[in-house]
Amino acid sequence: MFNDLPLESLFYPAQTDSKKLIIVLHGRGDSAEGFSFLPDALAFEDVNYLLLNAPIEYFGGFSWYDLPPNQLPGIEYSRHVLGQTLDMVFSKGFDPAQTILFGFSQGSLLTFEFGARYKHELAGYVGVSGYIFDESLILEELNPEVNKGNWICTHGYEDDVLPFSVSEAQVKTLQEGGLEIDFRAYHKVHTIDMDELREIRQWIGERLFKD
Repeated sequence: MFNDLPLESLFYPAQTDSKKLIIVLHGRGDSAEGFSFLPDALAFEDVNYLLLNAPIEYFGGFSWYDLPPNQLPGIEYSRHVLGQTLDMVFSKGFDPAQTILFGFSQGSLLTFEFGARYKHELAGYVGVSGYIFDESLILEELNPEVNKGNWICTHGYEDDVLPFSVSEAQVKTLQEGGLEIDFRAYHKVHTIDMDELREIRQWIGERLFKD
């Protein structure tokens, strides 16, 4: 179904006839394959999963953008190619209102940098263990339709890659600027904690199955 997308991907179809969709963006050096555990971990039988590879090859995996201080060109390119990708996904019959964007680390940054600007409002935005490149510019360029409380951002107090205090402050700037974000902290390093994942699953379920 998705062989013609601008980005390489793995697709896990729902076990029932469903157009509900979770799009997953991995972290630096990882790949779509690295999140192949997620459909079983979230265990939504009537949800499809589209796991995307970032566009830049990186030491056997993929990356969405370069290391600091050279992030911006890659971020801008990845935002562009994600727009093309999601436009094609929705042209195939999937509905933005039934779609969750889920990103880890670099993927979390793209969830904010792309998701906040994208022309379509999605059902929800999940950012895990990431940071934000330019929170002030996000507030300036925000699509106002996406600001309806459907954002959750999680981070670990003991994150050894992206400091908790930095991400917390950036999210606070967005919150003070009017973007409604559910920010949750966990005792974890730069990973996905099972308690965290259970809470994210509940949060996603409240948005995909609210009817």
